Amino acid sequence: MTDPAFDGKAFCRRLPGRPGVYRMLAEDGSVLYVGKARNLKKRVGSYFSRSSRDPRIEAMVTQIAGIEISVTRTEGEALLLEDELIKSLKPRYNVLLRDDKSYPFIYLASEHEFPRLGFHRGPQRQPGEYFGPFPSAYAVRDSLNQMQKIFRVRQCEDTFFRNRSRPCLQYQIKRCTAPCVGRISREDYAEDVRHARMFLEGGAEKVIGELVERMERASEALEFEKAAELRDQIVTLQKIQAQQFVAGAQGDLDVVAAATDGQQACVQVLFFRQGRNLGNRAFYPRLPAPDQPAAVLRAFMSQHYLRREIPRQILIGEDLEDRELLEEVFSERAGHRVRIVAHPRGDRAKWLEMAQRNAKTALATSLASHSGLRKRLQDLQDLLDLDELPARMECFDVSHTRGEKTVASCVVFDENGPVKSDYRRFNIRDVAAGDDYGAMRQALERRYRRLKSGEGKMPDLLLIDGGKGQLRQALETLDELQIDEIHVVAVAKGERRREGEETLISGAARKTLKPGSGSPGLRLIQWIRDEAHRFAITGHRQRRSKARRRSVLEDVPGIGPKRRRALLTHFGGLRGLAAAGVEELSTVEGISRELARRIYAVLHDD
Repeated sequence: MTDPAFDGKAFCRRLPGRPGVYRMLAEDGSVLYVGKARNLKKRVGSYFSRSSRDPRIEAMVTQIAGIEISVTRTEGEALLLEDELIKSLKPRYNVLLRDDKSYPFIYLASEHEFPRLGFHRGPQRQPGEYFGPFPSAYAVRDSLNQMQKIFRVRQCEDTFFRNRSRPCLQYQIKRCTAPCVGRISREDYAEDVRHARMFLEGGAEKVIGELVERMERASEALEFEKAAELRDQIVTLQKIQAQQFVAGAQGDLDVVAAATDGQQACVQVLFFRQGRNLGNRAFYPRLPAPDQPAAVLRAFMSQHYLRREIPRQILIGEDLEDRELLEEVFSERAGHRVRIVAHPRGDRAKWLEMAQRNAKTALATSLASHSGLRKRLQDLQDLLDLDELPARMECFDVSHTRGEKTVASCVVFDENGPVKSDYRRFNIRDVAAGDDYGAMRQALERRYRRLKSGEGKMPDLLLIDGGKGQLRQALETLDELQIDEIHVVAVAKGERRREGEETLISGAARKTLKPGSGSPGLRLIQWIRDEAHRFAITGHRQRRSKARRRSVLEDVPGIGPKRRRALLTHFGGLRGLAAAGVEELSTVEGISRELARRIYAVLHDD
């Protein structure tokens, strides 16, 4: 006996006319759609009214097997709950913002005696000051690089700063004033920090004015070298100000524009902070069906700004139905008044036009790239004789240095390219040094045991960097785990190791393929393999570096934290320590000649 069809109209008659959130459920219990309503009875009832359905709503309604509701006190509470549920449930028919990374900031460790500037992303828990947000890590690093030239405030980590006995390279190339070894007074350094803070807060004009006064005083005192240094500092600062300053931009504001084409969309955000243009960033939300820019913009606004710092003004090109509600909720969340301005005029209209143009250009580029990727996938399907287009692909690689600290990588690609949130690394243990087969087997077993237990999605295609031996390890591991739905291909380098000469060894039949450099499918495999190789090498280097930093002194009997600190401080780090002889080592307080011999032996593998 089959369950009776869901009666939407009868269900809606029992709903309250109050604010809340509703969840449309499919027959298998999965969530089709999450929405918020000022009046649940009217809003949910509209889905079952024949008068106002578009094809997307029609398709969704036919799949509804149940509806769950949550009543809230206000529509604002409903908006917040809707955002949380969309984020956690990822419903099929909602517009989803896929990039959930937090924005990066410039961090000033102002609590330190000699504050440092640095890159920061994530919770702002450390004491100090945060400036931003910036649209990308590149924008932060570019700003830090420029500031290093102008203000010469240190950017090194505190551990590096504490262990210096002589200035580092940054001092020699005039990017730092070497406060670590007393080459600048606390007062002068504090002045540099003050100017850096003023610049980041939008006070570049004031900084330039003060530097001009100092230059004139230096010139009058016949300190021409100091005056020339200040002059160069002023010129550099004026150039940066000219590049970033935007007439009419005051305070903090974002300019947001959306462009759509079929089932793809791009949202472009321009960032202005303290009258400075910090750059732009593109977002590509997932669309369940073709939609209008206004609908995409509405979904973006709530999903994006409810999770991040909110500026005082947001300029948009589409008037939103619940703009006033968004303003109210954003203001409460931000702790200051937030205005959402639709169709701005004057200079601001030009900024919006720029954002719209950037959105259209970025979308066109993405569509062209997506089209090219699809052609490669289709060619790969034909090349490997697969029944369907591979929707998810994984590739493994192993990296080590003569067997030391072996790391295996797993990268994931889908029809849109890399899925970096699903990348994984495996620190290989209890495998003989240099045993690539054993390392590959361990990584595969750990990865697919987890996937089989339901921790993630199984791929359609598994690529292994290597030859027949690596392929055998992969097939045997999957066979032991009773996984037989994955097609496995080994990617062996050619005799001269040139790109385009790779040999593909496909499946249990070990079918050998040499598609050649003109094959779009092979170019896709090369891209995935190279990404796996890069990810493995990065992980290996990090693990090796960490191990070497620890093992050099911590494994020497008789060397505790105090003596270790004394050695590193005296010689300015591990490089200086390694260059020292037994006599030099024994001159350090607390280091006997016998202990110096042991240290020397460990450092030189004697």
